[in-house]
Amino acid sequence: MSGMKHSGGQAGEGRVKNAILIAGPTASGKSALALDLAERRGGVIVNTDSMQGYSVLDVLTARPEAADLARAPHYLYGHVHPATAYSTGAWLRDVMKLIEDGTFSERPVIFVGGTGLYFRALAEGISEMPDIPQRVRDRWRHELKEQGAVKLHSLLLREDSAAAMMLKPTDSQRIVRALEVLDASGRSILEWQAERGQPLIDRESARFLVIEPDRAALVARIDKRFDQMLDKGALDEVKRLA
Repeated sequence: MSGMKHSGGQAGEGRVKNAILIAGPTASGKSALALDLAERRGGVIVNTDSMQGYSVLDVLTARPEAADLARAPHYLYGHVHPATAYSTGAWLRDVMKLIEDGTFSERPVIFVGGTGLYFRALAEGISEMPDIPQRVRDRWRHELKEQGAVKLHSLLLREDSAAAMMLKPTDSQRIVRALEVLDASGRSILEWQAERGQPLIDRESARFLVIEPDRAALVARIDKRFDQMLDKGALDEVKRLA
């Protein structure tokens, strides 16, 4: 485990002071470390994993169990319906709401998870993107299926040449995203990206921890966790999602 920058969590001037950020691969022990720190320091834990935010997926995402939740306050776990598109921006807004509501008060805040984009957004801010209506998403996915990425790139080149020139004609995902944003907002995705928001944590006082376990030990732990998931009903969760 390696650490960069030092120190413990209040919210001041819209940013969390002395935040602790814990990242690492699946089954690396990051949740156990976060819980230990939260108990010893009287802190709170904020989910920083995109999958653990979804409801229903208790077992599949190895979400903290009731006994863990009783040991320290946990936030942003299981609060999103599986059918909801939950973006990094949406997660960041949820964190900001907790800050503005005074939820953290003067307690140390521990962010733990495995989603790199979430950590980057905390530390660097994120470009606020417009909400894309489902009808717009459906339209451009249909157009991609019917016309293909190259033709949509040509269309983007006519409508938003600056954005198109930054993308390969075969980069279907980003081409569709640029067209969705333009369609929904009337503005280029580049304009939105230029309007980067402020970080939510104070980087100078934050402590960054990355857990890097021995590979062989990690594989063994993942195998054990997989068996435990099956015993706890992971297949039933999959069926409920179908």
